[in-house]
Amino acid sequence: MDYLQVLVLAVVQGVAELLPVSSSAHVIMAEKLMGLDPSTPAMTLLLVMLHTGTMLAVIVYFWKSWRERYFSSKHDFIHNAKQVVVATAFTGVIGLALMFFIEKVLMRGTGHAEIEHLFGNLYIISAGLAMAGILILISGSRRAPMGDRPMRGADSAWIGAVQGICLPFRGFSRSGSTISTGMLRGLDKRRVEEFSFALAVVLTPPVIAKEAYRLYKSGGAQSLSGHFMSVLTPSLVGMGFSFLAGLVALRWLSRWLEHGRWYLFGIYCLVASAVVLAASQYL
Repeated sequence: MDYLQVLVLAVVQGVAELLPVSSSAHVIMAEKLMGLDPSTPAMTLLLVMLHTGTMLAVIVYFWKSWRERYFSSKHDFIHNAKQVVVATAFTGVIGLALMFFIEKVLMRGTGHAEIEHLFGNLYIISAGLAMAGILILISGSRRAPMGDRPMRGADSAWIGAVQGICLPFRGFSRSGSTISTGMLRGLDKRRVEEFSFALAVVLTPPVIAKEAYRLYKSGGAQSLSGHFMSVLTPSLVGMGFSFLAGLVALRWLSRWLEHGRWYLFGIYCLVASAVVLAASQYL
């Protein structure tokens, strides 16, 4: 894996992770086109670092607005913390239940490696992109709500539940689905955007920890020890580029969301779904 490949993956991850277009779908396609194996220890370490870069971009970009909305008073902090807890709880319950159902019922007796392969199946990714695209188009066609009402428990529960459905299915954009759900619930665009990415910051560390544990459990950490710096250096470079690409993507997302161009992401997802479906015949 050379620095050009690291740069491509960093930009793809940084942009697609934060735009509502599914990072997993784009990263998997980029890996396949460049002939990279995502299961290798070096690739696992790189993806962990790229996720870290995009998480830092979210924190830097939203910190000022979070401080004003979430930390302006004790009441605001407690109220918003409750909403995050409710949404995360629904995400955990539904996401884990879906994973359990898929692994223990639909794919009973199948090896874990084959289950991971299923989640990277291009047909499933294409379907996820299509579902995200339709949801974005529907929410984008709704009239903007009058005023900025506070978020309620039911809003958080719906957003968290939809986020839980996204977890097992690559291609079903997390940010696209959660922001669309909030808009369909009648929430202000800016409020639901801030909330969606607050949930992302809560969700990302467990994902990073899971990937790091998978690397350790597979023996990948030991296999990297002999040439750790030669692998760590490009991963750190990738993290930096994913951070910068993430900041650009968030600025792009906010502008299109606030200026009524949200539906364009839906059109893109539908086009990407068709491209992935066509590519599945050759990759």
